[in-house]
Amino acid sequence: MKHLFTLAGLLGLLFSAHRAQAQDFVYEPKNPAFGGGNTFNYSWLMSAAQAQNTIPDPATTATAPAQDPLASFTANLNQQVLAQLSSRLIASQFGQGAIKPGSYSVGNYQIQITPGAAGIGVQVTDTSTGNQTTITIPNGL
Repeated sequence: MKHLFTLAGLLGLLFSAHRAQAQDFVYEPKNPAFGGGNTFNYSWLMSAAQAQNTIPDPATTATAPAQDPLASFTANLNQQVLAQLSSRLIASQFGQGAIKPGSYSVGNYQIQITPGAAGIGVQVTDTSTGNQTTITIPNGL
């Protein structure tokens, strides 16, 4: 009897079964960087990657080196002296005081001031690097 029910069930399945249909399998990557991936996935993938990244970027976490207070004081003093010298040079052209032509040494800078027909020439030389800048302050500004 058991075999009869099994045979009847198989015959029923055979006559009632529909024809099976299938479709082609198409692979589509999720990441748009792999060509063909959905571009709308980019922001989600990037935020997920950044959330998982626990290693800090060394370029953004670099700390400024500790400055020596004496070196900072010396640099500040040199800047103030150079500022005073430049203000006196400008003032001498505008009549508020005169600076004498000659050679001045301020920190790593050698400053040569020479009067000329076109105006006062200021040549600043960085003695540590050899870099040189020449400035001419014209007469009658």
